[in-house]
Amino acid sequence: MASNSGQSFIKRNRPPRVHIFYEDPFDAEQKVELPFVMGIMADLSGDSPGVEKSDIDERKLLDIDMDNFSKRMEAIEPGTSFTVKDKISGEDNTKMSVQLRFKNMDDFTPGKVAEQVPALKKLLDARRSLAALRTMMDGRVQAISQLEELTRDPALMQALAQKMESEQAESKTDAEKGDDSEEA
Repeated sequence: MASNSGQSFIKRNRPPRVHIFYEDPFDAEQKVELPFVMGIMADLSGDSPGVEKSDIDERKLLDIDMDNFSKRMEAIEPGTSFTVKDKISGEDNTKMSVQLRFKNMDDFTPGKVAEQVPALKKLLDARRSLAALRTMMDGRVQAISQLEELTRDPALMQALAQKMESEQAESKTDAEKGDDSEEA
């Protein structure tokens, strides 16, 4: 007759990865295997704003394993909010508010964290654009030399920046005019 204990259930359904053997002190020939089962009590949602938390005595224990980990993580909505010194703007004594939310384990990677902070996202997008430009320019010696010439001349760079700003302003006003004509 099979035992209905929790250890037997675990052994039948999901054998443990860690095996601990205990030598019986009274019979040295026999080894007893003890399954490794661990329970953790923790508030894993962090201090994420906007996430309602029930009282501790109303919370229920959740079974988390490798099959349901992603679903549990999405339901718990772990996150945090904090302020850091703003080193991006270059201004002294300024602080930047950061709010991070994590829906899966990939959200903990540096790139995904940077995408959640608007100032860092701009820098990351610029870096990706430069990497794409570098890949596109690979092997084109004449184009590379022209770009180097452009970057050495500050007056030309200023003129290009003004031209780009005016084109962006024009495209923005054209888009607004298009929106107005659609509403009419």
